[in-house]
Amino acid sequence: MTRIYLAGPMTGLPNLNFPAFRAEALRLRSLGFHVVNPAEINMGTTMGWVGCMKKDIPELLTCTSVALLDGWENSQGATLEVHIARKLGMAVLRSALITRKAKA
Repeated sequence: MTRIYLAGPMTGLPNLNFPAFRAEALRLRSLGFHVVNPAEINMGTTMGWVGCMKKDIPELLTCTSVALLDGWENSQGATLEVHIARKLGMAVLRSALITRKAKA
């Protein structure tokens, strides 16, 4: 199953934007993707930004691509994740444009 990492803005948004992350993860999973969702990795928000990134980046490295939520370019974490993904040759796509089922 294709592993895709979901990246987008969290800091400063209501509920850390978790509802948008959860909704998009559900949509991508319905298309057959294995979604790595930072909102599920960092359910407790007490560890701070650095602590979250230290948990998220190893998970990002297990994926073949990154799906970007709207507003990702305004997120320090998402821009870091995109930088890493691009340097490693991973596909980086706007999540909303993913409409076809994952290849088995």
